[in-house]
Amino acid sequence: MAKPVILVTGLGGLIGSAVRANLADRFEFRGLGRRPGPANVPWHAADISDLDTILPAFDGVDAVVHLAAVVGTNAELDAYVRTNIVGTYNVFEAARRKGVRRVVYASSGATIGGVEREEPFRSLVEAREGTIPQVPMLTHESPVRPSSIYGCSKIWGEVLARHYADAHRLSVICLRIGAVNAPDQPRVPREYSVWCSQRDVARMIGACLAAPASVGFDIFYVTSRNRRGYRDLGHARDVVGWEPLDSADAH
Repeated sequence: MAKPVILVTGLGGLIGSAVRANLADRFEFRGLGRRPGPANVPWHAADISDLDTILPAFDGVDAVVHLAAVVGTNAELDAYVRTNIVGTYNVFEAARRKGVRRVVYASSGATIGGVEREEPFRSLVEAREGTIPQVPMLTHESPVRPSSIYGCSKIWGEVLARHYADAHRLSVICLRIGAVNAPDQPRVPREYSVWCSQRDVARMIGACLAAPASVGFDIFYVTSRNRRGYRDLGHARDVVGWEPLDSADAH
């Protein structure tokens, strides 16, 4: 039986590499990006800010994982607009035009990270030891509170995803991904709340790719099973059957 064909923007990045390492036995991956991609992976070289040039990459694709983004807080506004705003629109629009059934969109915990500026969340994320403050668990229905322009750009992607799901019946699943890093372990106190292992994020992407067609739109938080976590993981368990295997506390 042929594997589903999955186009991944940002396949050469950290999460893209984790996806290939953990899911290559289940899916056939293709890459889309400006720079040369991993060896032995079919690759379409184009910038997602140019709709016409990326369209051919979507031919014969079952689903798209959209990871490519300008991340962090230090980029110029034009960079966020070109990649995270225009580029995300182009990916959704290309998927629509080519009849792709689903897009898994890499959003970010930065969409709600602004809560960490105030108590009780501030105390929760500033120390990894001692008494854990009681905090309300944030769910996919909690109001957004971006921590940066980057977070604002990811909220745009989620709202655009809602529009494409409603107007065009494109299934879009948004993942508010926590702190994934190259060492694959927490590095600073805050990450004991929001860390996500490479294995856990890859497994979540796999669960979303395999989710039934009835999942037309949804938003899930993606972190590992952290004792100081404040982002709800139960919704992902209930809808797509995903639960994290790793924990920041093991480190």
